[in-house]
Amino acid sequence: MAAAAGLTYGTAFGVFGEDAQPRASAATAAGAAAAADDVADGFASVNALGQKGTYGGRDGKTVTVKTLADLEKYATAAEPYVIAVAATITMDPKGKEIKVASDKTIVGSGTSGQIVGGGFFLGQGVHNVILRNLTIRDSYAGTWNDKEHDFDAVQMDGAHHVWIDHNDLRHMADGLIDSRKDTTYLTVSWNKLSDNNKTFGIGWTENTTADITIHHNWFRETEQRNPSTDNVAHAHLYNNYLQDVAGTDITSSYGNYSRGNTKMVLENSYFEGLNNPVTKDSSASVVQRGNVFAGTSGRNESGGTAFDPKSFYAYTLDKAADVPAKVKAGTGPRAATGVTAKAASTLTVAKDGSGQYRTVQAAVDAVPANNSSRVVVSIAPGTYRETVKIPSNKPHVTLQGTGGSRKDTVIVYDNAAGTPKPDGSGTYGTSGSATVAAEADDFQARNLTLSNDFDEKANQNLAGHQAVALRTAADKAFLDGVIVEGDQDTLLLDTAAKDKLGRAYIRNSYVVGNTDFIFGRATAVVDRSVITLKKRWDGTSQGYVTAPSTPADRKGFLITNSTVNGDVSARSFYLGRNWHAGGDATLDPQTTVRDSALSGAIRTTPWSDMGGFPWKDDRFAEYKNTGAGSGTASGDRPQLTDAQAKNQEIGDWLGNWNPTALNPA
Repeated sequence: MAAAAGLTYGTAFGVFGEDAQPRASAATAAGAAAAADDVADGFASVNALGQKGTYGGRDGKTVTVKTLADLEKYATAAEPYVIAVAATITMDPKGKEIKVASDKTIVGSGTSGQIVGGGFFLGQGVHNVILRNLTIRDSYAGTWNDKEHDFDAVQMDGAHHVWIDHNDLRHMADGLIDSRKDTTYLTVSWNKLSDNNKTFGIGWTENTTADITIHHNWFRETEQRNPSTDNVAHAHLYNNYLQDVAGTDITSSYGNYSRGNTKMVLENSYFEGLNNPVTKDSSASVVQRGNVFAGTSGRNESGGTAFDPKSFYAYTLDKAADVPAKVKAGTGPRAATGVTAKAASTLTVAKDGSGQYRTVQAAVDAVPANNSSRVVVSIAPGTYRETVKIPSNKPHVTLQGTGGSRKDTVIVYDNAAGTPKPDGSGTYGTSGSATVAAEADDFQARNLTLSNDFDEKANQNLAGHQAVALRTAADKAFLDGVIVEGDQDTLLLDTAAKDKLGRAYIRNSYVVGNTDFIFGRATAVVDRSVITLKKRWDGTSQGYVTAPSTPADRKGFLITNSTVNGDVSARSFYLGRNWHAGGDATLDPQTTVRDSALSGAIRTTPWSDMGGFPWKDDRFAEYKNTGAGSGTASGDRPQLTDAQAKNQEIGDWLGNWNPTALNPA
């Protein structure tokens, strides 16, 4: 964050810059970019080893390749890329494995992305890689149990956070997938693996550290390693279909194999015609639940203790009886590039009439009630002076600006708490003053500005100057690459009710204000963002960044990897104060500010009482902040210990929610 430390709103965007999401120029690349908005499930979705889930090259440029030279150029580059493979590419020499670098999505364009005679290699420390919608085939060198040619479709040696999804892998000289040497946080899903001997091997290590999810794959006519899991700490296999077709030249040796110290949970899979469908070493564990065995013979073993996968991530099991039909229909490359969930529908907004709607609210009104999939409201550049409300029965709505900068598309209005309603029924109140109110789950805003420009100076006689730019009042609100700006009470992060969970994640964004301008009872993370301090209407510098009103059994606000600065006087702003909304003594407000750069505007005693409640009775702390506004531990400046800090990270706030762009969470 050193590069971001000098940023203030209105200057160069630096690491949160205008070019952070470049536009693709070709239709093929655009399709791949849309697919790249998907992120992994299973263990690949878990935040660990400094990596926040698996999203591949989503934050980089999208390119289309049709030659081996171009594929290798972009796959091995240091910067992130979404690489759309739009042709059959033959490896030269045969058996070549391209050394993929971190932060890459390699995705086939429809069914045309084929790799022949070789594959991919992910080396030690390579991370955040997605391989999707590809056919990788035919490096077979004529010897079935080949000891001479280590020609794999995908080999991983010490990689982490990898998602292998919707591929057709077949007829290779060695493994279709080799996950080796402590490769971990791996998800393998919806692949067809066929016509091979040593299919999917996991291990080559004496350590027991790997965490791997394998689900909805079709193993057809594969002799061994289906998979073989050696020394895997957590192996979660579910809803796979293993099929040995009678009367063919390929006969299975075994199906799922738990070796060494592996702990395996095997759920709702379907085994058809296999010899030895489930085997285990005496030192390994297999916990079986709900599997179907049709025409199998030989060893079918279970025993030992394993783990609860739901303690790591959420998932939903299909019935085992439904697995063959579902997996046959769903595995392998998709004609629509890499898209596994329902495609997002788009409603366009433009002030000049070139879109479907002239106002944002009109587009929101057109979203069907109780919609089950993502609807993107695509907003052309311009200033839209209106209020927008997304009601609770319209989830999965994205407001997305289409300009080159988040400053190009602005939704703004000037209501305040004390502003009279036009119908004479009173004033708006704080929550009612919001320019944009998102009351539905899974709301997203991207690449735009949400503003409240209420003029305090011109309205000094008005009671109630709180003026909200954005109010979220539901679960799973995701703000990515936005500006939220106002004066007092800019960003209200709320929940639908006091007893309801409401999570929000703000990333790569700017939040601007002066008094309690990040406030509410939600469980919220501000990550990799700039919090800009602003002078009051009369030119004075005095304010509070946060005002949490957190219920006692919930997490409050976490500000991490961010910058707090602005053109204000030194030592004039508190990091926060404890808001016991309505005088509720049962609340336990929480703000943690960690790993962030604080300017000299922050007071040396950065927390303050509010409403007669001492802040020291609530939850306020810092950890490893830097800059002129940081300070050492004292009774007036609590600092987390290293042990405490391990329990106050993004994953602790968001739980099983891994925010994704565009697709339903």
